[in-house]
Amino acid sequence: MRVLIAAILGGLVFFFWGFVAHEVLGLGQVGIKDLPNEQVVMPVLSSSITEPGFYFFPGLGLPPNPSSEQKKAAMQQFQQKASSGPMGFLIYHPIGNQVLTMRQLGREFGLDVTLALIAAILLSWTGGLTSFASRVAFVTLAGFMAALLTNFQYWNWYGFPANYTLATMATQVIGFFLAAIVIALLVGRRRSTNSI
Repeated sequence: MRVLIAAILGGLVFFFWGFVAHEVLGLGQVGIKDLPNEQVVMPVLSSSITEPGFYFFPGLGLPPNPSSEQKKAAMQQFQQKASSGPMGFLIYHPIGNQVLTMRQLGREFGLDVTLALIAAILLSWTGGLTSFASRVAFVTLAGFMAALLTNFQYWNWYGFPANYTLATMATQVIGFFLAAIVIALLVGRRRSTNSI
């Protein structure tokens, strides 16, 4: 019961921090730019791309079931095109997409509670973390690991802006730290009662 309560309260803290980080502090907009010449680019996108998706360019241009020779040649061409530019990716919705809906907020809250639940379960399984500070540090370090994984890879492989990457990681790590305070207050104080 302590773990479940910690998950719900920790998720609430995480969710509220996300609002503060994005809407009050503006960390969610760091490194994001408006599309230049949007009036010119948008009609071209609308006439060129009809299906929603995750598009990477330049593309490999491989046929279905390519041979190893075709893959090798396509990779060489890709490296030449990528090094001479432009290169990037596009997440595209041709008919638009609603933003900040109740469904999206509900999914985010569900994610935050799930993250807090996983952190609380892991904390309940640890031994020797009897001090409040060590429990907070444990959950925060787990959050740092989660924040580092995907964000670093997106920076490394896809070229996400460094300032965007750092702001996103900071938002996530601070969120885990704040949730960790709540979780550590409820989980792990009495080692004999640590059960899920």
